[in-house]
Amino acid sequence: MRIMFRLLCIFALGVGLRPLGAAQPAFRTDESTDKKLPWFKPVAGQFPPEGSAHYIAGELIRVDHPERQLVIRVDRNDSQQRGVWDLPLPLDMLPYGSIHYNGAPAALCDIPLGTHLHTWCYLKDEKDERPPLAVFHDRVSPEVAFRRCIRVEDDFSYRARRKQLWKIDGIDLEKKKLTATLQRQGKPAGKSNVFDLLSSTRVLLGNGFGTLESLAKGQLVNFNLTWVGLYGPGRVQQIWIDETSHKLATAHQMERHRLHIRERGLPAWVDAVDDKKKIVTMTFFDGLDLALFNELTNINPEPLGWPTSGGAKNDLAPKGTIAVARGSLMTYDPTNDRKGGNILKIGKVPVGPGCSGVQIQVECGMLLEGYRPTKIVRFFPASWPFITIPKEETFHGRE
Repeated sequence: MRIMFRLLCIFALGVGLRPLGAAQPAFRTDESTDKKLPWFKPVAGQFPPEGSAHYIAGELIRVDHPERQLVIRVDRNDSQQRGVWDLPLPLDMLPYGSIHYNGAPAALCDIPLGTHLHTWCYLKDEKDERPPLAVFHDRVSPEVAFRRCIRVEDDFSYRARRKQLWKIDGIDLEKKKLTATLQRQGKPAGKSNVFDLLSSTRVLLGNGFGTLESLAKGQLVNFNLTWVGLYGPGRVQQIWIDETSHKLATAHQMERHRLHIRERGLPAWVDAVDDKKKIVTMTFFDGLDLALFNELTNINPEPLGWPTSGGAKNDLAPKGTIAVARGSLMTYDPTNDRKGGNILKIGKVPVGPGCSGVQIQVECGMLLEGYRPTKIVRFFPASWPFITIPKEETFHGRE
């Protein structure tokens, strides 16, 4: 029997069969040559695989910050007919979806309307019965089926993450034109483009502001665009023309992000609950400054190198509270409905799309109904002073 079993396994591998549970079925990606493959559909309580989202670029034209919803005007591309140019696409951020602005984590309220964005999206939930956003004689975007968004980046963040900069090839201040070629590690990474400059274009230089006259041929710059594709490659809204201005913009946004999270809690979902011991295990989402996780403890540990604490009877153990949240990360009434206790363990899990790689176990004095596997929560380390956030950002009273 053992010999027969081995022969069957060898045969299965030889013809390309997969053992049960060994791998998920193939799914379509933007690079797929087989267009008949299905797009990946997110599963509650599971982070999606790398490369499974669909890329869509467009301009931010509407925002609902508390609900983490946005609308973009989709960029024109060669696959579109003229009749579906410039149509709006509503997007809902997934609970673990991340937002980036000026090279740092962000919230939707940080990004000005009109900013050109890069997004990665999944098909809408099959139970989602909301009608599409139709305009101009009931026209809808060809991307209308992609409603759930896992990542948002402005041009600055998109280029910085890829270690790309624009090299200025020429400037015509009279016609307000800027010619630039994309560079990556000192080598051209694309063709030359001619962008529009505006009298209102904000020029960032060093620790302050410059003018359009500060721009010079040969500079390596980064910028945010608007009106991409409407009348050419786009209009330059903001341009950073040296390393100091780049770093300052990112540092400022990072501090804004840290304050935002300290006042609203670290977002996570519940992996498991031990009802008898009242222990909640949760994994934190992506798109967070990792330095915030050092504040889970009462000491100053090395990044991602925390010890584990003793348990509920250890008064020196790090502590924190858990607030129940909705899929939009909006809490209900965090002033009154947070429960918690000692952090029993801080560990690591594989990092991936949507996942920070940080998991903790908390022993609670009381378990709330919202502390259930796959449910969304926000965690507040005891070292963070609690601030009551504006009422429009909580769900209490909207039920």
